[in-house]
Amino acid sequence: MPLKDPYSVLGVPKTATAEEIKKTYRKLAKKLHPDMNPGDKKAEERFKEVSGAFEILGDPKKRALYDEFGEISTRSGFDETKARQARAWQEQAAAGGGFGGFEGFEGFNFRSQTGGFDAGDLSSMFGDIFARRQGSARRSAVEPIDGDDVEAGVEVDLGDAVLGTEREISFTRPDGTTARLKVKIPPGVETGSRVRLPGQGSPGERGGQPGDLYLRIIVREHPMVRVQGRDLLLDLPVTVLEALAGAEVSAPTFEGPVRLKIPPRSQSGRKLRLRGRGLPALKGGATGAPRGDLYVVLQIVLPEDSPEARQAAAALEKLYKGDVRKDVVL
Repeated sequence: MPLKDPYSVLGVPKTATAEEIKKTYRKLAKKLHPDMNPGDKKAEERFKEVSGAFEILGDPKKRALYDEFGEISTRSGFDETKARQARAWQEQAAAGGGFGGFEGFEGFNFRSQTGGFDAGDLSSMFGDIFARRQGSARRSAVEPIDGDDVEAGVEVDLGDAVLGTEREISFTRPDGTTARLKVKIPPGVETGSRVRLPGQGSPGERGGQPGDLYLRIIVREHPMVRVQGRDLLLDLPVTVLEALAGAEVSAPTFEGPVRLKIPPRSQSGRKLRLRGRGLPALKGGATGAPRGDLYVVLQIVLPEDSPEARQAAAALEKLYKGDVRKDVVL
């Protein structure tokens, strides 16, 4: 299925700044996240589209390549150097200079609405021309040729990154064959992590070893949990009485709810640590790195406005001693 234009998916113009793109993505991700729309398949598909669009536009290099070459720049194995060479050959041909010794360019259509190349024709050209240059040498060789490595992107939720998960993925190898695999995503992955699956890349020739498959992990932003290294931060609403007098409340974690003691006189913004409830190290104990923690950040929530609430607040106002902002100095 062709990639949808990421600018259209996010609903931003091509002139949008990085901050505008990030702000729009966060707003859409929070609205469409599966946790906020349980059982809504349309919202889930839309969430995947939005996440995929931000993967491109949120990365300055990927965005620049997309703006220059269009959809083909998002494909596995895309080589920007070869793409620019192909464009230079096209311009040389248009100027009547030929292709500098290369044959077989006739019939290729390099036009596209993005100002780059037609994705299908450019892909065919790479598969044909560059293989043609090496074809005679490969045909004459007798030694085994190992298969190419393949890279595929996989998106996971933050909970999957904490606990690990199993996914069924499909990907296209450089030789054009499509494969489907059930893969395990280990606990502790982060955006940018690469998981190696030996022997799942392109097959070798004449007895050569198959290449490896590398999964490039993208962890979706969570609407309620922030990530700081291997630590996680969760805002937890509490009432005025719970904060003032102390209480024991239920706090969610990715392993399930736990009981959390709130000390008396807790202010908004106070962090309470749940040890070992954050992201684990990617390779477990092998690296010696401890698992991160989950920090619950208390947020005092006022009741709905009413005469009774204002009367209670007025009574509390009399209990303050001095100016509560006296220590705020710039």
